[in-house]
Amino acid sequence: MTIRGGNPRDEHRAAPERPYMAHRMDDAVPAPGFTRSTGGSGHRSGTLSASELAQRRAGGSGRATLRFVLFLIVAAGLVLALLVTIGHPLVRGVVVGVAGENPGTLGIGFVADMVREDLGAALTDPAGSDPADVPFVVEAGDTTATIAARLVDARVLRDPRAFVLISLERNVSTSYQAGSFVARQTMTPDQLVTALLTPPADPHVVLSIRTGLRLEQIAALIQAKPADHGIDRLTMSATAFLDLVRTPPAALLRDYPWLQIPNGASLEGYLAAGDYRLLPDASPEELVRMMLDHYLAEVGPDRMKVAASRGLTWYEVLTLASIVEREARLDSERPTIAGVLQNRLNPHAETAGFLGSDPTVFYVNDTLQLAKVAVATWVGYTFWAPFQGTLPVNLPSDLAGYNTYTSKGLPPGPVCTPTVVSIDAALNPDTNGGYLYFLAKKDGTTVFAKTYAEHKKNIQMYGN
Repeated sequence: MTIRGGNPRDEHRAAPERPYMAHRMDDAVPAPGFTRSTGGSGHRSGTLSASELAQRRAGGSGRATLRFVLFLIVAAGLVLALLVTIGHPLVRGVVVGVAGENPGTLGIGFVADMVREDLGAALTDPAGSDPADVPFVVEAGDTTATIAARLVDARVLRDPRAFVLISLERNVSTSYQAGSFVARQTMTPDQLVTALLTPPADPHVVLSIRTGLRLEQIAALIQAKPADHGIDRLTMSATAFLDLVRTPPAALLRDYPWLQIPNGASLEGYLAAGDYRLLPDASPEELVRMMLDHYLAEVGPDRMKVAASRGLTWYEVLTLASIVEREARLDSERPTIAGVLQNRLNPHAETAGFLGSDPTVFYVNDTLQLAKVAVATWVGYTFWAPFQGTLPVNLPSDLAGYNTYTSKGLPPGPVCTPTVVSIDAALNPDTNGGYLYFLAKKDGTTVFAKTYAEHKKNIQMYGN
């Protein structure tokens, strides 16, 4: 049996094959999976042209690439899911560890998130339940991290990262200032941040001592126990203060060798005016030492080296200056008033050596009146006020010399603490005018006279 188009003798001999590249471009090339056969009609069945085969191959390659990309996406998602569910604690542990050693990294968003998650309740809850105040000091140069560490040491903060993290979130990490503050265990980390940003309350009481006061006036101020900004009042005893300044102990005098006072004299004249910041429980000696230190700083040791030509000791200059302090109204007139007082000391002058100064008389009267009442009532007493009548004829020996209308020369000691300008006036009095009298006018200025007759005319003209 033969097949059309074939040779019986060639039935078992393979036909020679042409290489694929030898086909003409228009030859039919069997597609993969197809067999080549020839029908009786002469057309090709189950065959693809070269162009059709190329298109099919290209389409297969594109689908393979797409499948690979999809595989990578799915694989990446699986890896990410694995990291989130299984690897997240590991990653968080590393990040949290780094943040603990480097607080500055808490400013990075994902680091802050992981630390916040790690902190849990420590970020929002108080460190304890004890409501007692815990003093806390922010030192100069402290950073947020060092503050946080000491808050933990003070047992008012559970985790330092909470304080640092909240400070960064509130943008206040560089706003902390040195000072004394109060913290509590019952404060949350956020409340601690707020507490340390609030300016610290000043625990001091300010005792303001104006110029020209005598010792008893200062005691009256202490008796008033001033309070400052709601801070507790002074607990200092006004009586204890008086005892100290009227009879200064030897130990105090040894610490201030520049003090020039006679034996048994008080510290009158040496307690400088000013604003003194005291703790509520400050002692009288603490205050006195502050006043003496301030006095030396203002007056200086050179002024105390009075030239021999002045003819007075430093203590006498201080006494004269205290009278100038109470007599003068204008600084510009103090040298002239000091000159009047210096001229009156001349026993050959019309005044015959009597100072005749009203403030010394007021000083004696105030001393007599204050001795009749308790120190607690001095707060309402009016010092240096003119009074009706005259002083007693027989004064106590320690007061008699202060009545400069009946006692010649300077009084035994200062009647108040003079200012530096009054001291300078007493050191260099203006005696050139030869004035012996002066009268304060209603406009605040002073009119001077050389004789008592001129002085009486001034009184008639300007009033007393």
